[in-house]
Amino acid sequence: MAQAGRRWQRTLFPWLETQGFRQSSTDTCIFSKVRDNDKLVVGCYVDDLFVLYSSDDSGSLYSEFSAALVERWRVEDEGEVSDLLNVDITVEGNDVVLRQASYIQQLISAHAPQGIPATFQHNHAPAQPDLPSLIEQAVSTRDQRPKDETLLRRYQSL
Repeated sequence: MAQAGRRWQRTLFPWLETQGFRQSSTDTCIFSKVRDNDKLVVGCYVDDLFVLYSSDDSGSLYSEFSAALVERWRVEDEGEVSDLLNVDITVEGNDVVLRQASYIQQLISAHAPQGIPATFQHNHAPAQPDLPSLIEQAVSTRDQRPKDETLLRRYQSL
């Protein structure tokens, strides 16, 4: 069943559009829906759905989506996402924070079991004013520069 995820997406994506979701032009696995101040974003990775929502009150986009999803398919809510593709995900206040500390620790354990060598360079996260130039450098080395720039701006604005 190597193609099960693809089959799921071929069924799911048209259904999401009939539910009023708009498919992202920069990442076709991302769908969004907005009603007044209520926002819902659905990401599909193989056969998993990751949902970001602004409200889970009765009558919210999230509660309507959840009910429609359960009615249409046999799905299971696995609760709040804590990691995806070796990225730890936490909510701190109004912010969604992404970290790779666990993954980095696994790499260190696997490739430097005696600890970090003294010659290893320790850096701190860049200061906020440095981020635009770092993003520009990151995307300027890619073949699809305009697409990557759009994608980065879009995700920064969420």
